[in-house]
Amino acid sequence: MIDKILRGAISLIGLLIGIGIVTGFKALGILNLPSKGWISLVIYAVVGITFGIIFFLLAPKFIKGGRKSIQFFEAELQKMPAYEIALGSIGLIVGLIIAYLLSQPFYNLGIPYLGVIISIFLYAIFGYLGIKVPTRKKEDFTNAIGNFKKNNKDRVKTNYRSCPKILDTSVIIDGRIADICRTGFIEGPLIIPEFVLEELQHIADSSDALKRNRGRRGLDILNKIQKELDIEVIIHDKKFEEEKEVDTKLLKLTQMLKGKIITNDYNLNKVAEVQGIEVLNINELANAVKPIVLPGEEMVVQVIKDGKESGQGLAYLDDGTMIVVESGKKHIGETIDVLVTSVLQTSAGRMIFAKPKTMADRAV
Repeated sequence: MIDKILRGAISLIGLLIGIGIVTGFKALGILNLPSKGWISLVIYAVVGITFGIIFFLLAPKFIKGGRKSIQFFEAELQKMPAYEIALGSIGLIVGLIIAYLLSQPFYNLGIPYLGVIISIFLYAIFGYLGIKVPTRKKEDFTNAIGNFKKNNKDRVKTNYRSCPKILDTSVIIDGRIADICRTGFIEGPLIIPEFVLEELQHIADSSDALKRNRGRRGLDILNKIQKELDIEVIIHDKKFEEEKEVDTKLLKLTQMLKGKIITNDYNLNKVAEVQGIEVLNINELANAVKPIVLPGEEMVVQVIKDGKESGQGLAYLDDGTMIVVESGKKHIGETIDVLVTSVLQTSAGRMIFAKPKTMADRAV
């Protein structure tokens, strides 16, 4: 039904174009037609109907080409973030206004068609610049607006918004971020890039069972954060198509948003530090909140297994800290009192060395 209506409208346009051509030729003196009479009417009718039939026959191609053009523009617009479309629209309006103001003086020069030709040229140039300049310099516009707000002395700030936290794939799969958010130690907004979601989905669809479980766990953690926790979560649609590595995209997005990366990836942490990007590392946080143990303190531990060295036994605190018990092999499976002798801090965490309290008492 719609195609029939469009075909009729295109045929009508062809009819009007034919009549317009005859009128134009008559005005230019190419056709010498009487103002009234059946000859003039017949010529108008024949040319108009001819163009109407031509456009009627070509209408399917016009409709098909129009739909392809609409689909192309729609696909291109979907690739662009909403704020870029808004900036481009505003820039286009400003560019057309400038072109209009600049073209007006040329209409008063008295030269035929000069104003029209220059107007077309100015509208094309300033319309194009109006779209391109704001979208390519969007970060500069954002910074300028931010600086303007910052320097506005008359505005009284009552609400302070924390900087955005960008989550990487590894920290989502790790899962501890949900527990940390629940405690309230991390304030939003949490930024989940679309390319991270795509990577999680790719991992969840993997043929490898371990990877598949990790990906599904990450998606479950995201759902948990969004539905159960009172924290702002934003899905960011910036793609960075020119970059292939997810880590590189994360760093660029963090710089663009002036935020911080939350990760437990050691290599990403180091690269971010080199580029001057702030990082919140979950592993460093876990090590920082472990209880501080000093040499000479007494502890009650359960020896689980034997250690690497002869006679050693291994025990663990609730947070996973390993305790190496001297001569503890013979106490495997027992809960004993130990005396801390030294503490070793490594990049992997904290190790505590201790000996059974009975040995310490005998030494005294």
